[in-house]
Amino acid sequence: MDCIDPHLSVGKFFICLLLVLFQASNATSQSCSFESPVQFQENNSVGDVVTTISVTPGETIAITNANVPFGINGNQLIATEVLDREETQTYALGIRCTLEGGSISKTIVVIVQDVNDNKPIFEKDLYQEKVEELSKIDSSVGEFPATDLDGPVLYYTLTSESEPDAFKLRSQSTPEILVNRPLDYDKVKEVQLILRAQVDTPLTSPPEGPSFTATTTIMISITDTDNRPPWFEPCTRHTINEVVICQNPGYTGRINLNEQETGVLPLKPGPLYAVDGDFGIKEEITYYIIAGNEDSLFQINPNSGNITMLRPTDVVKEIALTVLAAQTKNTHQLATTTVTISVRVTSLHAPEFQKTQYEALITSVGSMAMDLTNKDQPLQIIATDEDYIGAGGINPNITYSIEGSSDFAIIGGYLFLTKDLPQSSVSLQVVATDTSNDETATAALRVELTLVMFSFVAVGPSGEFGIVDMAALGATLGVLLFLCVLVIGLLVYRMRKGNAAWKKIQEASMFRSSVIFVFAQLGQANQKEGIQYTNEAFQNDDDRSSTGSGGPEGRSVLTSWDPPKPVENIHSEEVNQSSSERLRTQFPDNASDSGSDRADNEKEVKPILTKERRVEEGYKSVWFKEDIDPNAKEEVVIIPENQDEHSDEEDEKPLSDSRKVLFAETDLDSGLGVKF
Repeated sequence: MDCIDPHLSVGKFFICLLLVLFQASNATSQSCSFESPVQFQENNSVGDVVTTISVTPGETIAITNANVPFGINGNQLIATEVLDREETQTYALGIRCTLEGGSISKTIVVIVQDVNDNKPIFEKDLYQEKVEELSKIDSSVGEFPATDLDGPVLYYTLTSESEPDAFKLRSQSTPEILVNRPLDYDKVKEVQLILRAQVDTPLTSPPEGPSFTATTTIMISITDTDNRPPWFEPCTRHTINEVVICQNPGYTGRINLNEQETGVLPLKPGPLYAVDGDFGIKEEITYYIIAGNEDSLFQINPNSGNITMLRPTDVVKEIALTVLAAQTKNTHQLATTTVTISVRVTSLHAPEFQKTQYEALITSVGSMAMDLTNKDQPLQIIATDEDYIGAGGINPNITYSIEGSSDFAIIGGYLFLTKDLPQSSVSLQVVATDTSNDETATAALRVELTLVMFSFVAVGPSGEFGIVDMAALGATLGVLLFLCVLVIGLLVYRMRKGNAAWKKIQEASMFRSSVIFVFAQLGQANQKEGIQYTNEAFQNDDDRSSTGSGGPEGRSVLTSWDPPKPVENIHSEEVNQSSSERLRTQFPDNASDSGSDRADNEKEVKPILTKERRVEEGYKSVWFKEDIDPNAKEEVVIIPENQDEHSDEEDEKPLSDSRKVLFAETDLDSGLGVKF
């Protein structure tokens, strides 16, 4: 467009001027162009290109800012220094583009991108914290965060070697430590925790790039709380549902009758004292006697617990004191125990051994020691006490022990070996202690250990028995077999002997029945006479199993004739009671004629028949010289042992005229004959 025409009007001139300026500006803007803002990472290298500026040929570019870590290389914006986002995060650069005398200014914004190049940092390397025992679960101990200049999200882990489950974190990204379970000062007084922080990446997943970590140590001291009463010592601890208690068996002491103990009263198992059950607090304890001191015999020191006597006692008895121990500040924490004091009569004599030295012989573990001076008698270790002279010097309160050795035991005054020891000679000291007053006596003891070893059949290296071993085994089995045969033979003999005895009893039963039948018709005489018959064929009979009753010719032999004599002259104390009992069992009393009358002098007459065989005198049997006519109407009466019960009734009955055969008591015992 030509704007220099002289005939151009003023309006046309201004329009031409604007068009020229617009074209120049448009050309400049198109030649100096770039992207803004620009992202550029820190920790770069010098000369790295930040961005490229578009220009036209002949156009120049310049940075208008001073002291910036950037420069122009051609049409490129480059970094002249290593950038650090932690120092400067954003840069605004002024750019001037010049072309043919004309120029234009623009601004490039450079944003420095962060790179994970810093480790997290905890404020302290060691933290000290305190937590009371019995703190509630999930109660806070404290929060311990780490910082990172890069400003990423941090993830935490908590570990402990001694108590891994005592504490925990509120969350993986929140470093607040919480109580995880009940704490006990007596069990754990201090816990060391390790807290670890990691950048960017959750600890459960592997990191994609470099991962910086940091650790710190947290020492947590567990403080004691006043939750336990005083404990009397010594005591046995028991844990019941996480609660610890200490059981004290009480204390015992002794005082003499009509004597006042001077100083502190000695007690067992030790002096009376109590401690605070909370060892971390150690509260002071105050003591009181609350029962058993009605006679005001004793007093107790409220600070030390020592008991002393105020006056003697004149009664032999047992005094039981109840002692209370309470904390001085927190009086609600208290405990009680019992002090049992025995009043005894003063001992005048100490125990004394019967010998100054005992010598024993022991052959095996558990066996009683024998007296080495008299090996047929067991060794008895006895200490006497002249205070018990009325009981032969035997004090029931004396106990025995072996000083300095647990290999032996004294039970009831006899020595025993309780452990396997090699054969040797051992010198010991035996102690006798009077438990009622703790008086002791000692004596020397020498023990000869001669252990008897039992030999067994040895097995060879290959596990097989030798010829000698098999021969010994065969001999042993042979002896056992012989003993078995011998026992069986003895049993057979006893059985045959028993059968023969029963056959004899059966013969006696048959004889009794025959006598009753034959003499059923015999008459009674006022004066009773006796005739005695003996079967001499059995006097020298060696075959006791024989059932025969005849003599050498198969008949009876008359051995003697006794003159008539009254039955009442026979003494009742010679009667064999056991024989009569067995006879009543074998032969009922109703076998005799219940209608017969008996005189008073016949009450003690008992039957002669028995089941037992007279071994010492040989077997005796009753025989009659001649047959009896069954029609003679003579009666045989066997008077039973219970005749006394019916004696009164029989005395009232009239005497009959029938004859009786009576068995006298002497005949019952000897088995030699029958009285008629």
